[in-house]
Amino acid sequence: MTIPSPLPSPDPDPQESAEWREAFTALVATQGPERARFILNELARLARNGQLGWQPDLNTPAINTVSAQAQPAFGGDLAIEERLASLMRWNALAMVVRANKAYGELGGHIASYASAADLFEVGFNHFFHAREGLAPGQHRGDLVFFQPHSAPGVYARAFLEGFLTESDLLHFRQEITAPAEGARGLCSYPHPWSMPDFWQFPTGSMGIGPISSIYHARFMHFLTDRGLLDCDGRKGTEGHTAMRRVWGVFGDGEMDEPESTSALTLAAREGLDNLVWVVNCNLQRLDGPVRGNGRIVDELERLFTGSGWNVIKLLWGSDWDGLFARDLTGALVRTLGETVDGQMQTFAAKDGRYNRDHFFNQSPELAALAQGMTDEQIDRLKRGGHDLVKIHAAYAQAAAHRGQPTVILAHTKKGYGMGAAGEGRMTTHSQKKLDDNALIEFRNRFNLPLTDAQATGLEFLKPAPDSAEMQYLQARRQALGGYLPRRESACEPLPVPPLASYAQFALAAGGKEMSTTMAFVRMLGNLLKDAQLGPRVVPIVADEARTFGMANLFKQVGIYSSVGQRYAPEDIGSILSYREARDGQILEEGISEAGALASWTAAATSYSVHGLAMLPFYIYYSMFGFQRVGDAIWAAADQRARGFLLGATSGRTTLGGEGLQHQDGTSHLVASTIPNCKAWDPAFAGEMAVIIDAGMREMLVEQKDVFYYITLMNENYAQPDLPEEAHAGVLRGAYVHAPAAGGAVGAPAVTLLGSGAILTEVLKAAEQLAARGIAASVVSVTSWSELARDGQACEASGATPWLAQVLAATQGPVIAATDYVRTVPESVRAYVPAGRSYRTLGTDGFGRSDTRAALRSFFQVDAEHIAQTARAALDR
Repeated sequence: MTIPSPLPSPDPDPQESAEWREAFTALVATQGPERARFILNELARLARNGQLGWQPDLNTPAINTVSAQAQPAFGGDLAIEERLASLMRWNALAMVVRANKAYGELGGHIASYASAADLFEVGFNHFFHAREGLAPGQHRGDLVFFQPHSAPGVYARAFLEGFLTESDLLHFRQEITAPAEGARGLCSYPHPWSMPDFWQFPTGSMGIGPISSIYHARFMHFLTDRGLLDCDGRKGTEGHTAMRRVWGVFGDGEMDEPESTSALTLAAREGLDNLVWVVNCNLQRLDGPVRGNGRIVDELERLFTGSGWNVIKLLWGSDWDGLFARDLTGALVRTLGETVDGQMQTFAAKDGRYNRDHFFNQSPELAALAQGMTDEQIDRLKRGGHDLVKIHAAYAQAAAHRGQPTVILAHTKKGYGMGAAGEGRMTTHSQKKLDDNALIEFRNRFNLPLTDAQATGLEFLKPAPDSAEMQYLQARRQALGGYLPRRESACEPLPVPPLASYAQFALAAGGKEMSTTMAFVRMLGNLLKDAQLGPRVVPIVADEARTFGMANLFKQVGIYSSVGQRYAPEDIGSILSYREARDGQILEEGISEAGALASWTAAATSYSVHGLAMLPFYIYYSMFGFQRVGDAIWAAADQRARGFLLGATSGRTTLGGEGLQHQDGTSHLVASTIPNCKAWDPAFAGEMAVIIDAGMREMLVEQKDVFYYITLMNENYAQPDLPEEAHAGVLRGAYVHAPAAGGAVGAPAVTLLGSGAILTEVLKAAEQLAARGIAASVVSVTSWSELARDGQACEASGATPWLAQVLAATQGPVIAATDYVRTVPESVRAYVPAGRSYRTLGTDGFGRSDTRAALRSFFQVDAEHIAQTARAALDR
């Protein structure tokens, strides 16, 4: 063993240094790596104890983690797999270029897949396991998150596998046009909503895929630890299967997104050895180098190592093995480690002659290593992410590793194989058109069976079904359980208990004072006790359980911890003490709204991902939902999530004292923009109970791809009974809560609409108006967005909108008041009956710190201003 390790500064005693190196080399040779690691750890401990101001460097040399000597047998037919990878590359390129020749505005990406093709192919041929079925003993499939800009390559593989036709490929990014022409339109990036039987995870928004993959991997441990589903192969039962893994292929530039790296320590802390990330380090973002003046691989190695991950560097292809073996002085390793990425990108874009002159001729030692190599051989030196054998070795080591999540840092060239048209060039990300010469050059580079005319005509390639390539392709996937990506939605319906069994206290509240938050927590506790539904309920909080009065659930169901509870909590004697348990049911995610939402998404899509329906309730400060992690909520909608988001302490005036960044006035506005989100703002516990019951039946019994957003208040006020005849109106968005009262026959009349926290102010305003002889009807609006959607549907069908039907039973001008911006009640203006004026009150502007009364007066949504607006409407 040779360890070239030139010291960074002049060595005052070279002879002693050489003796230390020789001693360590001898230790490795005679007693093995394990003993060597022990000694290194001991020396590091001594150095720290001695306070020398030294710690080990988190970077390893610029070589592959898996040495050539440690590589396992490839286990496949290398020649066939290389030919298949070339076919995928060509068909992906042809699909994008043809689409943009026909419609220049469609866009698309070639270069990202060109860099990642081999990373995908090794996974498809050897590691990515598909779902075999849901029966005991059947593998339920790995989870694979695909780098979004590489979607064309995944379509290209599905074409060869027989799941997509040539006509489908011709309709890339033409989802509307395709059906009319008898084809399937292929969406731009992985979108389960658009292709519900194909894509499993939405990754198009950078950073959402990485954090989601971590929480999906953790949720699999949660299912196993709670005895709901064995995802780890831990149980030596008759239904034992191999471990299911989460594989994520992401970009190096994507690692700059905060969400990409925000949960790395959680993955390590939870010991998620079912998680493997492959970071495609092609060194280039959309505009230029990821780190032009630095080295992204080194930076990521430090980040992941420091976060507790197992790091595998996959940097150089097999052609480099001989060079490293002859690098006795360490010149090659040292120079590679000192070359910044901007320069490495230049080397990628230039030919063999340039690389000889500007890399190998930097020193006599490097020049000697390249002696005897032709310029073409230098040009063909592969980076590790383009060598199937090296990729296979890295994946195999990652799959075998236990106790930690693993990241593979794969060095590639962006636009690999595109030559002068885009390999390693600044503009390569946006390259979607190639001229005839570039197409022929690509054909030649990958030895494709195409004539010049076929190449320039962008003909798709698909070998005959009985060809060696196609037989091999199908056999490899059959050995891994079937085909990927594939999204399943079949799961057993989950029975929902009768409404009265868990919410009778809310339906017949009898004027008892409570907040809707407290009512929800009580309902949740009752649902958790149900024998069938209870184990599938997943309460999720982001360090606010005590704020929302959920501390009683700590004892009831416990907080999930993969290691149980290794300490005696400070409040152990309290009936509300903090209790962690390996079979705990609450997911307490700490101060991370992004993490909690990712956790909710994992549970909310379990019906599809695992074939097991779960029911997540994520409760949080409403301001920290759609405004803070709205992109993640949109991705959950894309993934067809089913579950409940509870925006607690909602509204701009109900949360007194907290001020501008805590008071929510817009969440219902944003929620209304998501098609499969049903947003509700109930004022009373009974309304909320009816809404939750309907949601559970939609999601668990009818298995509809919807999720509910419900806002909750922390304000205590009298809760009325909810008559059964009002249930239908609650679910349609509005009902007459209080008919007109207080006016004589022929007296002036008005109609007041209110929702959530402000409905109590509306009721007070009705009393004030009645005292003045004005008859005021009160309509409780439980969902402005559902009223608006109903109205839009009625415009198309010619039916009468539900809001118009409700208002037909009332009289006079209509005044609507909410704790949200006026745009929320303005969304239903078109559905107010003709001839009746409509005025809206809301909380536009920034929030303030003060009492509820002061805030409502300031925003003019208190009873006095509502009544004043009603009188003004009558006067006019």
